[in-house]
Amino acid sequence: MQFRLGVWMAAAAAVSFTMAGTGRAVVAPKGDLKWVDQGIPGVSAATVDGDMKKGASHFFLKYPAGLVTPVHHHSPDHYVTVLSGNLVLVVDGKDHAVPPGSFFALTGKEPHAARCEGKEDCVMIVDARGPWDVVPEKK
Repeated sequence: MQFRLGVWMAAAAAVSFTMAGTGRAVVAPKGDLKWVDQGIPGVSAATVDGDMKKGASHFFLKYPAGLVTPVHHHSPDHYVTVLSGNLVLVVDGKDHAVPPGSFFALTGKEPHAARCEGKEDCVMIVDARGPWDVVPEKK
């Protein structure tokens, strides 16, 4: 049930509809995604709604297998569903396994690190509530 809910949440984020009939629909088929390098080796993103640099957005985020990030934070609150890969989120020095179908939220510029373990890339769908950034934590 948890996996199905996570997949449904990811699908809902990628395809948004306004029920009143006066809104808009966003449909982003997998084959139409445009993956853009994020300036970190192997990390890429594909925006499906909004503008990552200017404000709130929904986007796919891909980490290559084996990636280990340093401790960092993001300015906007963000809500994430893992679609594939074995992601480990590190918050307050504690590892949290976040397998496919799992959800996590990071708000208030919460410092964290992440690892993509195993042989499969980690792919997530992110709901960012403001312009996306990556801010390294000071040592």
